[in-house]
Amino acid sequence: MVIGKVVRCLALGLCLATLTAGHGQHAFVDQEQEISEDRLAELQRKWNDEWAFSGISTFAHLPHQKCLVHPGELYDIAIIGSPFDTAVSYRPGARFGPRAIRAASARQTANRGFNPRAGFNPYTSWATIMDCGDIPINPFDNELAYRQMTEAFSELAHRPSKSGSQRPRLITLGGDHSLALPALRALNEIYGPVAVLHFDAHLDTWHPAKYPSAWTSEQSHFNHGSMYWIASNEGLIANGSSVHAGLRTRLSGSGWDDYEDDDRQGFFRISADDIDDIGGPAGVAKLIVEKIGTEIPVYLSVDIDVVDPGLAPGTGTPEPGGWTSRELIRILRNVEGLNVVGADIVEVAPAYDGRGEQTALVAAQVVYEILTSMVKRGLPVAKVSSSKDNVKSEL
Repeated sequence: MVIGKVVRCLALGLCLATLTAGHGQHAFVDQEQEISEDRLAELQRKWNDEWAFSGISTFAHLPHQKCLVHPGELYDIAIIGSPFDTAVSYRPGARFGPRAIRAASARQTANRGFNPRAGFNPYTSWATIMDCGDIPINPFDNELAYRQMTEAFSELAHRPSKSGSQRPRLITLGGDHSLALPALRALNEIYGPVAVLHFDAHLDTWHPAKYPSAWTSEQSHFNHGSMYWIASNEGLIANGSSVHAGLRTRLSGSGWDDYEDDDRQGFFRISADDIDDIGGPAGVAKLIVEKIGTEIPVYLSVDIDVVDPGLAPGTGTPEPGGWTSRELIRILRNVEGLNVVGADIVEVAPAYDGRGEQTALVAAQVVYEILTSMVKRGLPVAKVSSSKDNVKSEL
């Protein structure tokens, strides 16, 4: 008798618990469906902000979307990773560059993004800036990888922009420097031949036949030192309006053949040593703007090895005697009048970086400066702060 009562009580308790759980779940669902705008605003206020050390690693904590598979997501400027490094001639590892640059950008946030030299915050201005993730590049077949990059850049560059005022701009996180060729092919479909502003220790206009091997193939011509030679021969580069800056490389053979090839491709050369003879960063920037002009579409390409390896060791082909990161950043700030329609930061190989991520930090700052210049070009003058700190020229 007693046992029967206990069993009935246990069964009743189980039923009540089940009913209560079901009712509680139902109430929770109803509550979710009835969240007010005030409640959403409160949740945003409490939980939307992130510290530099928290959150998923996107560039500068920007909204992230796999843009290649979400064509409805519109942007004005896209950050896109190109984790490819199988066209290098020396140390590999730049495939991990996009990840390192994003991690190093963690202290850049919308809340702390105001740029004093420019007078506005690029992350909260008119432009919708989105981290579009990485191109899923095949690591086994360079021909296939090249096709993937070309199609991806073309897909992203042809999308309508969020603002509708201009084509979207792409900033690519490399990856080795060969990615510039598919990027230029995509831009050519929109703008025709563009000028190239190329910061690098090396020419990267080398004739593929100059590499020291009797074993060649059509695919071996595509590498991180020949992409501008190929681009020039395909008519992608505006001859006579392009500039190399920061050069300090050795040349092939025993003569000036490399420079003669470079001349035929229409580049103007500024060596790393020239900075001491033409007025420092101000003189370099002035010369660049004079050579390129402010109207022609420009592809801005920054190989991190333009910076001295004592300050940026994490790269595949380091060359002593480079510019400081401060000099590079000041030059970038003072060429902001250029009509930059695409850009990259390449050859960051974190395996060779220091414990303080100094190379990746420089790369992240380079992206911030390029972003600022892109946004500023589309910004009404009245929207730029005119505080006394910004009246003084960076020059």
